[in-house]
Amino acid sequence: MPPKKNPLKLNALQLRTLALLQELARDPESSTTDAATGEVRIAALPHAHGNHMHLGRFVISTRDASGLYNEAVWVALERKSLAKSEFPASLVLTPAGVGYKTGLGEKFLTQSDH
Repeated sequence: MPPKKNPLKLNALQLRTLALLQELARDPESSTTDAATGEVRIAALPHAHGNHMHLGRFVISTRDASGLYNEAVWVALERKSLAKSEFPASLVLTPAGVGYKTGLGEKFLTQSDH
């Protein structure tokens, strides 16, 4: 039987935010990985300019990234054991958070042209 989609029942904002955090976790300019625990500390969140922001090699709409600065989303991810919130300074993705299948992939991420 295939794995259940979204087994932790994250809402749309939480899923989008987790997908963005996973992308930030892959960017060495935004994050550091603890090799012993598999946790990834994200201490550099992107800043919006106009209606978009840059996230690694991608451009995302500010609307799609609203959860990055939403304490309630961080708390929800922590409650589900996907992250450890240090709002607003940093967030630590747990191994479960790094590996969680959001089902979003790169659906709302656009390659940057600048």
